[in-house]
Amino acid sequence: MRHRKEKGDDPEKDLENTDPNKATRISFADGWNPDQDDGEYANLVRYISTYRDRRFSRAGSVSQASGGEDEDEKPKIPWYKPWMKLTHQKADQGETWTVPYDWLQTEIRTGLTTNEVNQRRRKAGFNELTTEKENMFLKFLGYFQGPILYVMELAVLLAAGLRDWVDFGVIIGILMLNAIVGWYQEKQAADVVASLKGDIAMKARVVRDGHEQEVLARELVPGDILIMEEGSVVAGEARLICAYDNPEAYHEFRAMMDDPEEHFNKNKTESDEEEEHSGHSIIATDQSAITGESLAVDKFMGDVCYYTTGCKRGKGYGLVIAPARLSFVGKTASLVSGAQDQGHFKAIMNAIGTALLVLVVFWILAAWIGGFYHHLSIATPEHTSINLLHYALILLIIGVPVGLPVVTTTTLAVGAAYLAQQKAIVQKLTAIESLAGVDVLCSDKTGTLTANQLTIRDPYVAEGVDVNWMMCVAALASSHNLKALDPIDKITILTLKRFPKAREMLQQGWKTEKFIPFDPVSKRITTICTCNGVKWTFAKGAPKAVLGIAECSEEVARHYRDTAADFAKRGFRSLGVACKKGDEPWEILGMLALFDPPREDTAHTIVEAQNLGLSVKMLTGDAIAIAKETCKLLALGTKVYNSQKLIAGGLAGTTQHDLVEKADGFAEVFPEHKYQVVEMLQQRGHLTAMTGDGVNDAPSLKKSDCGIAVEGASEAAQAAADIVFLAPGLSTIVDAIKVARQIFQRMKAYVQYRIALCLHLEIYLVTSMIIINETIRVELIVFLALFADLATIAVAYDNAHYELRPVEWQLPKIWLISVVLGILLAVATWAMRGSFFLPNGGLVENFGNIQEMLFLEVSLTENWLIFVTRGGQTYPSWKLVAAIFGVDVLSTLFAVFGWISGNLEDTSGMTVPKGQFQESGNGHVSIVTVVIIWAYSIGVTIVIAIVYYLLNSVESLNNLGRAKRSRADTQMENILGHLGRIAVEHETDVHGKKKWVLGSRATGDEEEE
Repeated sequence: MRHRKEKGDDPEKDLENTDPNKATRISFADGWNPDQDDGEYANLVRYISTYRDRRFSRAGSVSQASGGEDEDEKPKIPWYKPWMKLTHQKADQGETWTVPYDWLQTEIRTGLTTNEVNQRRRKAGFNELTTEKENMFLKFLGYFQGPILYVMELAVLLAAGLRDWVDFGVIIGILMLNAIVGWYQEKQAADVVASLKGDIAMKARVVRDGHEQEVLARELVPGDILIMEEGSVVAGEARLICAYDNPEAYHEFRAMMDDPEEHFNKNKTESDEEEEHSGHSIIATDQSAITGESLAVDKFMGDVCYYTTGCKRGKGYGLVIAPARLSFVGKTASLVSGAQDQGHFKAIMNAIGTALLVLVVFWILAAWIGGFYHHLSIATPEHTSINLLHYALILLIIGVPVGLPVVTTTTLAVGAAYLAQQKAIVQKLTAIESLAGVDVLCSDKTGTLTANQLTIRDPYVAEGVDVNWMMCVAALASSHNLKALDPIDKITILTLKRFPKAREMLQQGWKTEKFIPFDPVSKRITTICTCNGVKWTFAKGAPKAVLGIAECSEEVARHYRDTAADFAKRGFRSLGVACKKGDEPWEILGMLALFDPPREDTAHTIVEAQNLGLSVKMLTGDAIAIAKETCKLLALGTKVYNSQKLIAGGLAGTTQHDLVEKADGFAEVFPEHKYQVVEMLQQRGHLTAMTGDGVNDAPSLKKSDCGIAVEGASEAAQAAADIVFLAPGLSTIVDAIKVARQIFQRMKAYVQYRIALCLHLEIYLVTSMIIINETIRVELIVFLALFADLATIAVAYDNAHYELRPVEWQLPKIWLISVVLGILLAVATWAMRGSFFLPNGGLVENFGNIQEMLFLEVSLTENWLIFVTRGGQTYPSWKLVAAIFGVDVLSTLFAVFGWISGNLEDTSGMTVPKGQFQESGNGHVSIVTVVIIWAYSIGVTIVIAIVYYLLNSVESLNNLGRAKRSRADTQMENILGHLGRIAVEHETDVHGKKKWVLGSRATGDEEEE
């Protein structure tokens, strides 16, 4: 039920209160037994007296049937037939599977047994909308796929062909290390998210083993007897059997299922001539998100109640006829999920990988050309790296960052696990990147900007009316289904705690004859009661609707309207109350003022969001006066417009887009308005996040760049959203945006670092090959690649800052800075190598080995580069420092003990340095030389850090590659706006000839006329 004040303020517009699943969050007071029945009004008074404002934590299913089921959900597959597992998985998807007819013969009083439920679940699966369960082995193999990884796999084959078994083993080790770490981290993050998803599980009430019990909705199976009642969500695709208080009609239902045509002909009346049903309506469901019908749809015996729709009226039994994936909603969702969207993140990684591959080919070609002039052989001599195929192998290893896909994925996975701890469940990892780049947040009001705790302020009471009588009437004109109370009815009833005399009036022998719930046409609730033989009719609803049925003087009506307007200006929602005794005229009793106060932290959070470059727009179903008042309280702008301006306001093209872009919010919003707002903002180049909670919000959540299902959202909204929040309030969303930007900063720092590393060795080694016919041994090269990956896997756990504006990849800027850093590293390496030609040996003291000294300098400067690209706004985490220090120690040990340096004979083809230092044949480097190289590397890193800081300080470079967020294609917007006003009309001319003509689409005002 919904209550509205102004014209057009329909219940379906109230996006914060449309979710019937929110009723599951209403808890009963201590000592309250919902199954105890002392009569309607005795129950109501007892509920008011014993209610405490306490909410129980959500628990798992209380069904005993769920115990131990997971152990044998799937048939056992023989170990010698592993391919059968994939066969069963595909069969379980049920694309051609249908529910057996005998499964739908369940007896209404006994329901299914526990054993039957277990057997059926093995075939039908769980009743939930989920993506296909990933095969862990295939997922692991996925870490060996991609342009970058294919190059490393080619290097494996090349190393094997050259019989270079050390390189062969180390490269395979690098590939396995990246795959294992990436797979484990992503699985660990997924496990954390999965464990929290139990907190948002939908519940269902069923008949099993001869009695009613509550189970998780995912535990339903075809043939279950489902109980549907007002305020609940239809937890499974079900065929309506009969009313809850008339289980004897089950036999009639069975007869209808056996022969529908005969049953319809037998029971139809004149009023049923054009209908496909007979009898009276049992329940009504809200299926606006499926069929577009704004009114609740009456459901009769045998009608299908769609999965995830909300039950708006009545209570009845239903027979579950299909699992969720075969439901109407499930089949529609499968069409959406079937489209594979790799996303922006994957495209960015592929673009970087492809560019690096092109560079590798270029450098290999340059090295081979130089090798031809040096008269090098293709693959001989085998014991050295001075041949063309070894050159190619070296450049393949250093030219592609094998750890790039894994480290970025790991960073996202670790970030998702952290967000899950902050009560934000990430449905897909790439949503983190989208959230980091969001610059417009379209937020609903209730529960996000406000506390979602309705209170009734001092009511307005008409002259000569007792306030206790008015409050008693307000309670009488409310739903008395205490298990699933609408928030407005709940606060109306509980307010009687402040009016003891009103509670006494409730116990004077009232009997409800008929209850007509709120509907958008009448905009009121009507209850017909009798007391002491006298018939009374009570109404509660929008003030204008209540005033419309009352007979009063113009002066009283004017005062009533002024009071409603005054309440709206103060941010109150108004509910008119009226009564009618017998056939007497309606009497206005007064007006209730409902207020949902802003959350304490909302105003501060909005300022914080604006400081982060985020524009917050409020979309609410409330009247425009209430929306403006709320904006004032929250320090938002007051440019709030009625949503009808979007469709029926006569605006089109650029004017319409400007309105959406500059508005601070919209009032009286329908779900289609949300979708339209998102679409127009995206057309202007904005990355948009949209919050939602109801079934109707699913399209706009899917359309937005980052769909956010707020706390208490329906399952359909959660399925469509990219991120599901378990905690209320705007602050949780803003905090998540900060974390997403930190995660993005880690990835961006690593990408810059890894590109610079590739360019560093490519530039140095190729120039070295061409100029002095020298290279670093391929065995040492593979360890440089291994150490780079070992050190930087820890970047996922690094401390990071967040930018004060929406982030973007800015690939031109990344490439420019990485090229500069790569060149500086190559120059530094050449400076050290050139010093060896000096008469005093340059950096060498006592003795050393060229291969090991180059290896140590390259390893140190490359490892420390990550401290430069990560920025200096935060201190590095101890995990990153420890990982890099450990690799530095290993590199130093390589140099000190001459590991894998080769013999001097192996470098016979290399240019011999003209310096005077003694080159050790065993590869050892003196301790003094090692210390000098450490000091030299520190100096190089400091110089690079200064250059990096200066580059980022250049304003033009800082904005290089950033997309324009507010771009307007005026001409195209106007063309589309004019086209949107064109309609195709079907006409019949005077000669009876039918034809199609173009006409002008009617505006909203014309349609109403």
